[in-house]
Amino acid sequence: MALTLYSHPFSSYCQKVLIALYENGTPFTARMLDGDHPEVLAEWEALWPLKRMPVLVDGDRPVLETSVIIEHLGLHHPGPVRMVPEDPRAALPVRMMDRFFDNYISTPMQKLVADGMRTAENRDTQGVAEAKAMLERAYRWLDGTLAGHEWAVGDAFSLADCAAAPALFYADWAHPISETFSRVRAYRQRLLARPSFARAVNDARPYRPFFPLGAPDRD
Repeated sequence: MALTLYSHPFSSYCQKVLIALYENGTPFTARMLDGDHPEVLAEWEALWPLKRMPVLVDGDRPVLETSVIIEHLGLHHPGPVRMVPEDPRAALPVRMMDRFFDNYISTPMQKLVADGMRTAENRDTQGVAEAKAMLERAYRWLDGTLAGHEWAVGDAFSLADCAAAPALFYADWAHPISETFSRVRAYRQRLLARPSFARAVNDARPYRPFFPLGAPDRD
């Protein structure tokens, strides 16, 4: 069945799914979620009233939440790169690292980005400090965890790396990864060199001026 993805190329969670699609060369139709396409926004809201992106439609079935979308693709549209191991025991650390990147890198990063979009009188100083502290703890833990690994879980690219790539990409813009965490920095560079993520980054390049904290002149 035909696949349709409702997304925006600058969104980190949309990039997470795009990486999985690009990794396996999975054909899909992109539906752009922005103010220039009100009809697409209306379709998206009808599919998912909570209005969170991306949404994948497989035939007539909407599939929600990025990790579920990627697992759905593996089950119904498999390709040469298996994002979640078939062995349930081997799958657990992949799923755990996926949650780590979403909850402890992406969530605090998005707190910083959202705060940057607020007016000065509505800034959340305490929340920003807590988000930066969480990122520092997450960077430190990840730096130790990556010892001896090429990818997030061993030497095979997986769902966890799909989550890691946009999370670390934008987190380093929002709260730079210290040189102390050399393994994290090197891992981020490996992710940027991966053709699937490089394509997602290039797709999003025209939208960098919209980054509220100021996109750095790199990457």
